[in-house]
Amino acid sequence: MMIGEFAQRTGLSQDTIRFYVRKGLLAPQSGAKGGRNPYQVFVERDVSTARMIRCSQSLGMSLKEIAAIVTEGRSKGLSRKRKVELMEAHLAYLEQQQAQLAELTNYLRAKRDWVAQGKQGDEPCFSDEDLELASGRARSSRR
Repeated sequence: MMIGEFAQRTGLSQDTIRFYVRKGLLAPQSGAKGGRNPYQVFVERDVSTARMIRCSQSLGMSLKEIAAIVTEGRSKGLSRKRKVELMEAHLAYLEQQQAQLAELTNYLRAKRDWVAQGKQGDEPCFSDEDLELASGRARSSRR
């Protein structure tokens, strides 16, 4: 498929696709058309790779980290052990993110309830440990 169709399939702009190609994240095949500048031809595997790139970015991975994994996979393939290592690292990261999101969610719910009740009582605040009240309780000295 040509870049236009690939852009539609992946939801990426053509500029983003070209950027990914320049950075080595995507490696389309060269087509027969286009003369001195042959068209880039993308295949289903490229669609899957593009989706993996976007998902990895949304999970906090840098393009440099993603490029290293993609390059490693292309050059020598990823062994089963290496795939497991990568997945374990990503799972640990996601579990950390999940815990932080849970803490933020609890804080926002407490703050919403406090505002909805007319700001009665102590205002909820964010702390290093658990959710605690700003006044009436000692704050953690760790910062």
